[in-house]
Amino acid sequence: MKIILLGYMASGKSTIGKQLSKKLDINFLDLDDYICKKENSTIEHIFKTKGEIYFRKIEHQYLKEVLAKKDDFVLSLGGGTPCYANNMSVIKNADATSIYIQVSVSNLVARLLNEKAKRPLVASLNDDLLTEFVAKHLFERRFYYEQATKTIQSDAKKVFELVAEIEKMLH
Repeated sequence: MKIILLGYMASGKSTIGKQLSKKLDINFLDLDDYICKKENSTIEHIFKTKGEIYFRKIEHQYLKEVLAKKDDFVLSLGGGTPCYANNMSVIKNADATSIYIQVSVSNLVARLLNEKAKRPLVASLNDDLLTEFVAKHLFERRFYYEQATKTIQSDAKKVFELVAEIEKMLH
């Protein structure tokens, strides 16, 4: 079984993915971590030194590489992954269940305020601009996210509740 978690940055994909993989007793992969290992660099450094176009190109390449693996896993994508190249087609054509973790703008902003420095797309935004940016960006990306096989609303739920809900969805 292959499960792909997608959604906006700070939606909880990695946190949920790690717990879900433990519960299902399968590997957890984070596409950003995979890219960092392969490129021997951080996402921030790749963005800064080689630019977003380079990053999106290698992200596409590594997404295909991970999805070609034979073993079962839970894969957490970067927030922008489904929105570039033909990544959503690659995801939809994989023998996998994709799940959109849907979070409200206000909750995303609250989470991002604590971790802006680690997020290249929002690191330079002041707090006032963050809400406007997230709302606009999420609106643009929602088209891709909503193509996932399933959607889970996560605003008022704890990680263990989301994991249980996803587990039910899979059966």
